[in-house]
Amino acid sequence: MSTPASHPDSILAMSPDAIARLWGAIDDHVKLRSPVPGRTARLVLAGRRKMAQKLVEEAGEVAVAAAVEDRAEVIEESADLIYHLTLLWAALGIRPEEVWAQMASRERVYGLAEKRAKPIPEL
Repeated sequence: MSTPASHPDSILAMSPDAIARLWGAIDDHVKLRSPVPGRTARLVLAGRRKMAQKLVEEAGEVAVAAAVEDRAEVIEESADLIYHLTLLWAALGIRPEEVWAQMASRERVYGLAEKRAKPIPEL
């Protein structure tokens, strides 16, 4: 018997909501420059540059874990990556809905599994 958290349908149903809830909690810290001790408060006080550095660090950790085919580590580091991305969005005043709207726009133009093409630099 599966638990609610392990059931694929419940996980998919909560995913966007989980990011929205995370964003809401982080946004409160960012707006209030919350004195609450913890990782989020320290990063908020350190500023956007530090937040961006942590985002790059976590993306690298996901990439390294993927390169060595460590599935469990990819999952764990992906959660950290989403946390740091969401923190940076909040610091910049970007709501998740804005990102979802951009993704929907791209889907209409490029299809679901494509991303916007970037110009190829001239050599």
